[in-house]
Amino acid sequence: MFLLYNSGIALYQAGIKLAAKWNEKAGLLAKGQNSSFSILQDKIIPGQKYVWFHASSLGEFEQGRPLIEELKRRSPEKKVVLTFFSPSGYEVRKNYTGADVVVYLPMDTPGNVCRFLDIVKPEKAVFIKYEFWANYLTELKKRGIPTYLVSAIFRPQQAFFKWYGGWYRKLLSAFTHLYVQDNSSEELLKTIGVTNVTVAGDTRFDRVAEIAAQAKELPLVEAFAKGRRVLVAGSSWPLDEDILFDYFNSHDDLFLIVAPHVTSESHIEDICRKLKRPFARYTKTDEQYAAQADCLIIDCIGLLSSIYRYGQIAYIGGGFGVGIHNVLEAAVYGVPVIFGPNYHKFREACGLIDAGGSFSVSESQQYVTLMDKLLQNNDYLLECGKNSADFVNGNLGATDLIMHKLA
Repeated sequence: MFLLYNSGIALYQAGIKLAAKWNEKAGLLAKGQNSSFSILQDKIIPGQKYVWFHASSLGEFEQGRPLIEELKRRSPEKKVVLTFFSPSGYEVRKNYTGADVVVYLPMDTPGNVCRFLDIVKPEKAVFIKYEFWANYLTELKKRGIPTYLVSAIFRPQQAFFKWYGGWYRKLLSAFTHLYVQDNSSEELLKTIGVTNVTVAGDTRFDRVAEIAAQAKELPLVEAFAKGRRVLVAGSSWPLDEDILFDYFNSHDDLFLIVAPHVTSESHIEDICRKLKRPFARYTKTDEQYAAQADCLIIDCIGLLSSIYRYGQIAYIGGGFGVGIHNVLEAAVYGVPVIFGPNYHKFREACGLIDAGGSFSVSESQQYVTLMDKLLQNNDYLLECGKNSADFVNGNLGATDLIMHKLA
């Protein structure tokens, strides 16, 4: 099976190099992996103790970040190597100061794995949520390096639980301990004999609580929102915006902050064309003009997690596409959260709905009915917001539980 796996890795690596000629993401990955070993050799300090964290992409990094930063607080003498597989993670966080070294993960070939571990010599390895690289896991176990999986979710559809999944199940034996998000994951793992498991929850709850505590003061947004009932639409896509704008354009008692997922000039101009009420662009206005607008368009990135605090209702985009974006960033501020129909793979979204703090809409009329109810019944609005906050607060603590072993 390893022969077949390694052949697949080789083909995948060749495909990336070929695609790099015309695909920007593939180009970044190929170039980044080529430079990984030179960065490691330059920055790794012999004799220092390193803990290796691996995140596939940006979302997994956000789950691992509380652990990295808590490790640094508890054991400042320890060094951290952070690896990414996806350019969408590395290119955003390559300058993250919480880690001592940040690189692309070298491709999972036997030669790369041994070279990587020989240079880093990690005393522990932490994989975040997913990523089951067979050669890395096998070599870590062979070298006796404690290896942990954190914030993981397991589902019956995964190969581990299929009749043909014996080889995949053996990979799980490489982990010293598995920290899973929910009881169902623990029960599934028991069915295949994996018992070194702790239900710790999701470290993202700790992360969003930390973000909220450190939220930026945004005077321009505050000037816009002061004394108004505001809906904050975060990471919106055109299908989300069609529903949002139809309602907004016909309801003068509602004010809107929209932070689209794509902030290209063409998309911002499309948003401007759809709005029938006065609007202002964040980067092209001042506090006085923003206070006179009915809609504030956030045409830049990096502010959304702080902006949610200025709304009474939040809408999270992506639910009419491949899946919703981060609902917890809004829920932590104690506001009702609305999103589209594609949310079922997101445990936190399902939990928010069950808690009464969140709602899914699949078409325009559902959204109209829900918004009318929230805006016309202030007690109901406040109750739903409290449910959101209670849900987040009730799920804090995963970081401390996991750190009990990691530190």
